[in-house]
Amino acid sequence: MPRRKIIGVMGGAAVSAEVSRMAKELGRRIAEAGLVLLTGGRPAGVMDAASRGAKAAGGLVVGVLPGPDPDDVGEHVDIAIATNLADARNQVNVLSSDVVVACPGGAGTLSEVALAVKNGRPLVLLGGFDPGPVVAEAEKAGRVARAATPEEAMRKVQACLR
Repeated sequence: MPRRKIIGVMGGAAVSAEVSRMAKELGRRIAEAGLVLLTGGRPAGVMDAASRGAKAAGGLVVGVLPGPDPDDVGEHVDIAIATNLADARNQVNVLSSDVVVACPGGAGTLSEVALAVKNGRPLVLLGGFDPGPVVAEAEKAGRVARAATPEEAMRKVQACLR
């Protein structure tokens, strides 16, 4: 049996209602496609919304936590990985994902985007998220795609997995 593919969804802990809605829909679509969702695991923002969407669709949700306590996890996470790595856990998030989808976020999300680019992980930027000129170079080289909607993001994810 082939290994289940893991889609990392990264984004801010404090986001707008629209970004939260997109993340929840993306999580649902990931689960419906039979893929595993990986997030930062905390009960906040994009992490929580994507996890909620995937769990509602019967998906498997992995949360990679920054601290040492696996119980500091969102209620929609099935597998909690307590790293005690703080922000360094972003490297674990990226390298554990077959494809990374970045929703709008702050410095933590930017670090995950940079790590995806640096490590050659397929990257989809969702919802107008523009992390800057370094990513623009990777986009020109075909290693980064942009998506306006969760539906479009899933098409790009599926293309990356082929």
